[in-house]
Amino acid sequence: MTTSSPGAGIARRTALLALPLAALAAVGCSQGGAQDDSSGSAAPRQLLTIAAADRKPAPDVRGETLTGEQLALADYRGKIVVVNVWGSWCNPCRAEAPHLQKVHQDTEDQGVAFLGINTRDSTRRNALAFEKDYGITYPSLWDPDGRQLLKFKGTISPSAIPSTVVIDRDGRIAARALKALSEAELRELLAPVLKEG
Repeated sequence: MTTSSPGAGIARRTALLALPLAALAAVGCSQGGAQDDSSGSAAPRQLLTIAAADRKPAPDVRGETLTGEQLALADYRGKIVVVNVWGSWCNPCRAEAPHLQKVHQDTEDQGVAFLGINTRDSTRRNALAFEKDYGITYPSLWDPDGRQLLKFKGTISPSAIPSTVVIDRDGRIAARALKALSEAELRELLAPVLKEG
């Protein structure tokens, strides 16, 4: 019979505890179970580009912005739209915010618009402070109870925050991300849609 040292037992327990924490970190701010996927997969790909023939219309997302204006996704028809779901309470949202703003500035003259959906923030003040801190210049819908987010069911899960959807010029969902995006990843999702007529 072999006995292990107390140090080995502690190391084993520490390693076992680290596994769930690493899994949570990989998911970002998501809460709840498996994320929805249009393919029905239990483990959807975090980055997904959809062929033009397989695209579905984007939902009728609309409401009041953080600054009080009425806005609808349909207002952007004819443009490519990057829709980003975020919350000021979400650390991965903070990490990706500068990348979103940079790509927004770089692609605005190519007919790309950005629209945020702010969700689960307790006050508009928190969300507006987030936008000020990160220099966000594109609008965000105020969606504290997630009603607009629920319209994307089957594309993104209500628990997948941050998440991003790229809408093509015809108002169809062309790409999706279920994670915080780097600048390079966002440009990669946009590139094939930008090439389309």
